[in-house]
Amino acid sequence: MLVMKRLLPALCLCAFVSPAFAQDTDDDRGLSLMERGAQMLMEGLRREMEPAIDGLQDMAKEFGPALRDFTAHMGPALRDLLEDVEDWSVYHPPKMLDNGDIIFRRKSPEDREADPAPGVQIDI
Repeated sequence: MLVMKRLLPALCLCAFVSPAFAQDTDDDRGLSLMERGAQMLMEGLRREMEPAIDGLQDMAKEFGPALRDFTAHMGPALRDLLEDVEDWSVYHPPKMLDNGDIIFRRKSPEDREADPAPGVQIDI
C-alpha cells in the first residue's frame, strides 16, 4: 500500500506528459528529453512494482482453487438467501454461534426506530 501511495503522484505526472510539452532537443531515436524522462520513469515504476505484481500472482495461484470451491458450494445458497430477504435493514448483523450456525435476528420496532435515517451523518 505504501508503494502505491508513493507511485500514485508519479503515475499522475506520466499521464499528463505529452509531446506538446516536450522540449525541442531530440536524441537519435527522435524522442525529446521529456519523452525520454517519462520513459525512464515508467521503466523505473515497472521495476519497482514487479515484486508486488509477482506476489499478487502467487497469491492468486494459492487462493484461486479455494475461492472457486467456495463459490461452487456456497454460491447457490447465497443466491437463495439474497432472493428471500427483501430488506436487509430490518435485520441485525449476522452472528455466528458456538456450534458454527449463523443466525440473522430480525430487529424489533424499537431497534428500527433507533437506527439513523438514511443520509444522516453520524459523529464517531
